[in-house]
Amino acid sequence: MKIVIATAVYYPMINGVAVFSHNLAEGLAKRGHEVLVLCPSQTGKNYTRNENGVKVTYLKSIKIRVYPDQIHDVPPKKKIAGISLPRFMYKNSFRVSAFPQGEIKKALNKFRPDVVHVQVSDPIGLSVVGYARKHNIPVVTTEHNQPEVLTDPLKMPGVVKKPVNAMLSMYFRNRQSKSDFVTMPTEQAIRNLLMNHKFEVPIAAVSNGVDLSNFKPGKANQEIYKKYNISTDLPIVLYVGRVDPEKKLGLVLEAFSKVREKLNAEMVVVGDGVDKIRLMHEAEKLGLGESVKFLGRVLPPDLYELYKVGDVFATASEIETQGIVLIEAAATGLPLVAVDKGAVAEVCKNGENGFLCGPGNVGQIADAIFNILSDKDLCEKFSKNSIKIASEHDFERTLDKFINIYNKVCRKDCF
Repeated sequence: MKIVIATAVYYPMINGVAVFSHNLAEGLAKRGHEVLVLCPSQTGKNYTRNENGVKVTYLKSIKIRVYPDQIHDVPPKKKIAGISLPRFMYKNSFRVSAFPQGEIKKALNKFRPDVVHVQVSDPIGLSVVGYARKHNIPVVTTEHNQPEVLTDPLKMPGVVKKPVNAMLSMYFRNRQSKSDFVTMPTEQAIRNLLMNHKFEVPIAAVSNGVDLSNFKPGKANQEIYKKYNISTDLPIVLYVGRVDPEKKLGLVLEAFSKVREKLNAEMVVVGDGVDKIRLMHEAEKLGLGESVKFLGRVLPPDLYELYKVGDVFATASEIETQGIVLIEAAATGLPLVAVDKGAVAEVCKNGENGFLCGPGNVGQIADAIFNILSDKDLCEKFSKNSIKIASEHDFERTLDKFINIYNKVCRKDCF
């Protein structure tokens, strides 16, 4: 098939949608399909290039300076007389394609797709759907977002946030209703989106999946410990992902400080974001010092090895529609500690491969981490179960499911 993947974020950006879109495009190409990715340019200019068998067209884009690009490290805030100044703008900022209709029409006229797969309802996604409808091309959409992903960082009061979330849910449902088939990463995410509303379009849970060949249990290469100055004789609490306020990593830091009162351990944070510098200062205030390593943005193959240094993976994020990093950690054999919000319960199964804690409950997170690190038998049980649960999210299965969906919508037999 000739398949178009339309996305607002793409490699080398690091977030769930970007990683999934990249994996999907390259996986489909390896299966023999012809794939075109449409995404914003990171230079601002329109250009096309072949990347590992995938044709990627980077569309003209503009900078949104109030958010970083998730590619370059976020620099420390500027200081005057020792006082950090508020940051309002980012040099390496997020890019969007605001008016891509003409470029998309030209690209799709040339490519002549059999099916389009839209990842985000941004101007690129909306333009691709509009083109597909006009030319009778089947449309598959994957809804990766939940309203909380957009509203949590804005710190709205509850009386405002609740109706805004309801309106966003209605918008998401409306956009997806224009598709021939809709997917979401988990059944819980589907329930959250539909909320008992009638939905005429076929919808299914399809895991984002991970390439299990990259994430395997075992000890990390000794060079990794040396390169990143990680202890080899202490238990390691690991976090991998964006370091932004909505991920609530500060709660894990607080929990880790409580764990340290009972057990000598180290915490490793892999990732970058707007909250990293604040959290580094917070770690100092908590007296954690060198016991917390902020490694910044790390790419494969080092990333695969860094998962292996962990003894437990911990997150306090409440906005996951699935959580690719949770699957990657589970595939590496790590016990998981997460909060019972969003759809993480389908990867972190309470009492089976980890513990689910109450949202915002630092004490429960601390107890969960301590109980795992201090109980070898429990740790081994959770590790084995994590590997088993992760096997259900093998990316080859994900590819099989999407190819089946593409075939269905092209035959128009999914109704």
